[in-house]
Amino acid sequence: MTHSDNQSPHARPDDLVEPVIAEGVDNEPIEDNRRMFRGPLLLGVMLLCIFYSAFHLYTLNIAPLETWAFRIIHVCGASVLGFILFSGRAFAETSTSDRRSRITTWIGLALLIPAIYVLVQTALMQNQLAGGALRIPANIETWHFGWPLVAVTACAIVLSWLHRQPRHQFSVPDLVLAICAVSVASYLVSVFATSIRMSTGTSFAPVGISFAAVAGTMLIFELTRRLAGYALVAIALIFLGYVFVGPSLPGFLSYPGLSVQRFFSQVYTDAGILGPTTAVSSTYIILFIIFAAFLQASKVGDYFVNFSFALAGRARGGPAKVSIFASGLMGMINGTSAGNVVSTGSLTIPLMKKVGYSKTSAGAVEAAASTGGQIMPPIMGAGAFIMAEITGIPYTEIAIAAVIPAILYFASVYFMVDLEAARTGMRGMREDELPVLRRLLRQMYLFVPIMILIGALFMGYSVIRAGTLATVSAAVISWLSPNKMGIHEILKALELAALMSIQIIVVCACAGVIVAVISLTGVGARFSSLLLGVAEASQLLAMFFAMCIAILLGMGMPTTAAYAVAASVVAPGLVQMGIPMLTAHFFVFYFAVVSAITPPVALASYAAAGISGARAMATSVASFKIGLAAFIVPFMFFYNSALLMDGDVLSVARALATALVGVYLLSAGVQAWFLRYAAPWYLRVLLVIAAFLMIEGGLVTDVAGISAGVIAYLVQKWIHARTTIAPQS
Repeated sequence: MTHSDNQSPHARPDDLVEPVIAEGVDNEPIEDNRRMFRGPLLLGVMLLCIFYSAFHLYTLNIAPLETWAFRIIHVCGASVLGFILFSGRAFAETSTSDRRSRITTWIGLALLIPAIYVLVQTALMQNQLAGGALRIPANIETWHFGWPLVAVTACAIVLSWLHRQPRHQFSVPDLVLAICAVSVASYLVSVFATSIRMSTGTSFAPVGISFAAVAGTMLIFELTRRLAGYALVAIALIFLGYVFVGPSLPGFLSYPGLSVQRFFSQVYTDAGILGPTTAVSSTYIILFIIFAAFLQASKVGDYFVNFSFALAGRARGGPAKVSIFASGLMGMINGTSAGNVVSTGSLTIPLMKKVGYSKTSAGAVEAAASTGGQIMPPIMGAGAFIMAEITGIPYTEIAIAAVIPAILYFASVYFMVDLEAARTGMRGMREDELPVLRRLLRQMYLFVPIMILIGALFMGYSVIRAGTLATVSAAVISWLSPNKMGIHEILKALELAALMSIQIIVVCACAGVIVAVISLTGVGARFSSLLLGVAEASQLLAMFFAMCIAILLGMGMPTTAAYAVAASVVAPGLVQMGIPMLTAHFFVFYFAVVSAITPPVALASYAAAGISGARAMATSVASFKIGLAAFIVPFMFFYNSALLMDGDVLSVARALATALVGVYLLSAGVQAWFLRYAAPWYLRVLLVIAAFLMIEGGLVTDVAGISAGVIAYLVQKWIHARTTIAPQS
């Protein structure tokens, strides 16, 4: 937080005393293993990033490429940038390299020779195919391309684990890995451009495809480890192991089996890495990341946070409520729970501690609020686009259906925060600590790019065209603000977009490997049959089982990957149970999102704990408690589809009203504070029962729930009357 007095030359007298609460929200966070180059190296990487973002804008809007080739290049570009920018291990503390790093550098230089040889071989094979050759001789693919590529990739990965260098230095082992990524992409693009692509998954498939897929999968796993941690890699390895262990497993997990060549010849197809996850990351996700980068370049994030402070800062527990509003607004342009925590939490968490929140509670509130950004239309952390790709349901229909679940999520967190502030007697922030709302209202034009995005989508424009228009409008609108975007700022935004996109692209590719296992082994269908068997005993039990699987799959994984995997494993079974497809996928998506605050592995909570200084597990448990009401919301729209806008206006309005009441009652029961007074244990039980009665959405249960709430209110009044009369008597 900063209280800067810097003013523009044209500042009005009444603005001179206004504190600037938020600055730097749009600044790019620097990861622990991120290299920070200098001089020519920095310029070269900047140009690569700008070219990568510009390439996507050009191909998406002007000159489309063949689908598989475009997706392969998309993953390859992210891999090259990822290996150049992100180290495989911690940086050396000193500016000079030690003896071991010199040894690994020399070994890396030695590995450059076979790596370049493999790259040359891909060019030679490409020339043969372009010259009319029907296939490449198997011995060339095996001994001059396949085995050297796999061996060099494996050796360079291990070498990168051993190599240490200062943050600003270039890594030779990672250069080898970048060259291997280019070799994989070059071979696959040239082979898939011919009729050979039709042979994938058969015994006639060229062996080179399998070698390229093995090396490509190794590269994706290693880069995922560097950017997203071990959790997703571990889950992917378990699924990959199932391909070869599955035939010997008992019961419903057993399947006939796949050979190594047959499986890997299909990994780099639309059944796997080039499937729905990469389809979305190469179009919608990269485009909206560019849009978010343009918004960040014009400092819209600072404005959103300041606007939230001005609106909610004076309320009791004000900074906690600011985090809710700010995270909801930032979720429209950010879309990652941990990213939201870092951008807004660095401001709100210290202020929450200042007004009375403990370190644990402050971090928990920020984690729960930031997680909600994932379900906030219109971007929804890319989940809406993957859902549209998988289900075939139009994006606009998904975005509309997401409105009420988002309202209920943020309402549940707001009620939890407000009731805790009331119970502990917290204050809000003073007026002189907050921005002047009047001045911020004069900058409402900064919302225009988001309004253009929403308007264009509902006018029938494609998502790509709508996103491009919104991006252009962000640059134009910036000229009305102090942060005007010239050529330099536009290039900086394109560079930032490439940096922001690397992690999610790699995560989507890694999730594609898991999707390939699910689709090629049929394990998803077996999970569906298991769900159906459970549903014969109890549909509610089957839903609970599906919830547990979605949360388990999402622990430690980014939401995009968590939803993609859960949608393949769980959602088909829910649909077979007779649940509408949109409801089933929203159910899975919602729990994939809240897995970010579910112990024991809660990424958003861990990020918040790092800022607040609290223990990670304690913060995770506290954020789970704050978001507890949100765990009930998916069951609400399972029982009442009107919460997904499925019904007439009256039924939707009634469903929303009763759901809000139910969420409030549950929050009151959890926080032991109802209306203006503390609630004893028996009243808390009654409030929770009332809340659960309102889940189903039927008239009888709603009336019963409201009646229980009224009884709780009357009992609360009677208790308070007795406690006030007793001292007087």
